Amino acid sequence: MKISYNWLREYIDTRLDVTEISEVLTAIGLEVESVEKVEAVPGGLQGIVIGEVMECERHPDADRLSLTKVNLGNGEPVQIVCGAPNVAKGQKVLVATIGAKLHPTEGEPFVIKKGKIRGQESVGMICAEDELGLGKSHDGIMVLNESAIVGQPAAEYLQLAGDHCIEIGLTPNRTDAFSHFGVARDLYAAIRNMEGIKKDTPVLKKPVLSALHSSESASKISVEVHGVEACPRYSGITISGIKVGESPKWLRDRLVVIGLRPINNIVDITNYVQHEIGQPLHAFDAAKIGGDKVVVRFANDAETFTTLDGVERKLSIEDLMICDSEKPMCIAGVFGGLESGVTESTTSIFLESAHFNSVFVRKTAKRHGLHTDASFRFERGCDPSVTIWALQRAAQLIAEIAGGKINSAITDIYPLELKPFAVEYDWQRATSLIGKEIGKDKVKSILGDLEIEIVSEKDEGLQLSVPLFRNDVMREADIVEEVLRIYGYDQIEAPKGLRTSISIAPKLNVEKLQERIASLFAARGFSEMMSMSLTRMKYRDLMMDESTANAAVEILNPLSGDLGMMRQTLLFNGLEAIRHNKNFRNGDLRLFEFGKIYSVYNSKYIEEKRLSVFLTGSKSPESWNNAQADVMFSDLRGEIENMLHSLTIRSFTFSNLSHPHYQGGVECYAGKMLLARLGIASSNILKEFDLSGQILMADVLWENVIKSIPMSRIPYKEASKFPAVRRDLSMLLSKGTSYAEIERLAFETERKLLKSVNLFDVYEGKNLEEGKKSYAVSFMLQDDLKTMTDQQVDVVMGRIQKSLEEKLGATLRS
Repeated sequence: MKISYNWLREYIDTRLDVTEISEVLTAIGLEVESVEKVEAVPGGLQGIVIGEVMECERHPDADRLSLTKVNLGNGEPVQIVCGAPNVAKGQKVLVATIGAKLHPTEGEPFVIKKGKIRGQESVGMICAEDELGLGKSHDGIMVLNESAIVGQPAAEYLQLAGDHCIEIGLTPNRTDAFSHFGVARDLYAAIRNMEGIKKDTPVLKKPVLSALHSSESASKISVEVHGVEACPRYSGITISGIKVGESPKWLRDRLVVIGLRPINNIVDITNYVQHEIGQPLHAFDAAKIGGDKVVVRFANDAETFTTLDGVERKLSIEDLMICDSEKPMCIAGVFGGLESGVTESTTSIFLESAHFNSVFVRKTAKRHGLHTDASFRFERGCDPSVTIWALQRAAQLIAEIAGGKINSAITDIYPLELKPFAVEYDWQRATSLIGKEIGKDKVKSILGDLEIEIVSEKDEGLQLSVPLFRNDVMREADIVEEVLRIYGYDQIEAPKGLRTSISIAPKLNVEKLQERIASLFAARGFSEMMSMSLTRMKYRDLMMDESTANAAVEILNPLSGDLGMMRQTLLFNGLEAIRHNKNFRNGDLRLFEFGKIYSVYNSKYIEEKRLSVFLTGSKSPESWNNAQADVMFSDLRGEIENMLHSLTIRSFTFSNLSHPHYQGGVECYAGKMLLARLGIASSNILKEFDLSGQILMADVLWENVIKSIPMSRIPYKEASKFPAVRRDLSMLLSKGTSYAEIERLAFETERKLLKSVNLFDVYEGKNLEEGKKSYAVSFMLQDDLKTMTDQQVDVVMGRIQKSLEEKLGATLRS
């Protein structure tokens, strides 16, 4: 949404400059994305001043040049060589000083430099109209009135005030701010009530409407509305005697600043009012309205209509049309017709100001791929109470600018009047939501400035009536948000302390589990993907078999040919991401994505939550001291096992995988429930995505994983209060004896006090008997009930040593 700073100032009188206004708008939720300075003419006539020609003589070496002395009001007169035939002594002229950059009407900009012309020094340039970009005339220099002040900047003298275009990133719910007056209303409330900004006493000024005087008591054009559900209110008026032509400069300038192209005075006025108050208007050539009747109806089946862009469109029976007694004239709220628009020969118009249902307009605009300023507003919801005001405002401007005369009364069809929203505001609940108590008088001031009416007041709160232009404010929480944003989010202090409580949830929190697993993968070097649920139709043929291909959910009105169905697997999204990264020489990838897949069986639509995991490339970054090694299937399997263990799923099995998307891998089961498929992407799939090399991928059935999580409490063991004791044995054993045998035999000998066994040294070679090796093994002993004595430790270690000697032939090394 683009707002003209000068235009905005017509509705609010404030001392704040454009920078301060931008800061306030952002603070109240109307985020200013950019502020662009717009010059009335290119360059803003910087460096151009008023001068007076003190002397004027013929150039000694050129018949068509004059040698002048010009007073610029800042010291001695300067010499300027001038080629204009009309230059003369005593004239007040516009002079481009050294360093000024001129933007001529035709040609490239150029900078004025000090130089010599035919041997004579020239310090500046006396300018013609086209040289300054002020017009097309090049007959001679511009000669000003004698009252012009020498040395005065040209922009100031010509009253060429620049402007600023403020671009606001509006959220779709803020339809009330889709106009200059709407922004001014919000700004007015903020300046008056927000803490921490420059103190000011702004004045909000709504355009004053003069009384409309019609030359006839009844309209020549009658109106019928047959689609009240799609058009709750329809207003119109007939204006004759107009002269279609170019708009005045002030109107053209207003539109150009906000990026609109002036067309003619009638169209420009409708655009002006739309951006002034937020109500779209449409003007029909009254002479082209068949039967002098406007009919609002739904289109007939297979009816066609040619829009202003010259495209013939096939209409739907759900399209609301503005018609005459014979034919359609306009797609309601979206786009006008080629045959009924205003042209240079138009002398009378029927001006429409209506309120259309946002749902109908949104569907029609999307169906035909038409998105206009009008549909943009109607799709989000306009104010039905402003249609007459906008109509009167436009009629007033047409009378002033185009010489129009109103020759009908206003037609206003409004069978079911829409009522303002009734909302309660509880003081205590509001304080709880805001986190701070805002004074009652301050709240009432904010609500009043936002035009939210206080119907009644009680000790516990207020009964409010919310105007129709705020269709996003329907609940108490919405009112609280309005109060808070105008009061100032920055004025809510952070609490000095935080309070919390520990609760035990009887059911699994699926969202938190997903966050936990996402954090786990991220901590292990994975990057999370987020891809669209819409995907390419050709992927349907890559599914397992005909049954799954036929289960695809197709889109009735796809955004594009490439996005014609809902995805049936996350794997293809991941392969697309891998291809994109590899194209940019990023081949070492660890990716995961949580998302839904979609299918339809027997007319029943099914959504399933899945998790996809991908590994490809090298295990570790390239380094001078680290040999490169590619990821292996065991790496992927380890990641999936690690994920299951973190969810306390201990009991799962693997079996061989046979699936067209994989050329090798396993399926993971918890009992008979399939948890995941993981393996190496098949060559056929890689070929479809123009990929090569080994890509490891896993498709995790997330909902089955959640079902497999045990609901019992996680087992734990209390840490012993008594110290552990370590004893080491260095033993000679046969080379065929493994450490696993030592560990097994030790735990068989002592089950209660032995906590762990660890092999910390192995030696084979010189100074040992043939066929022997040396193991150095540590044994950790601990009693959970008391501190162990040396005698008790010696007894236990004696039993372990004896068992190793008898069963493994171990001998202690000296």
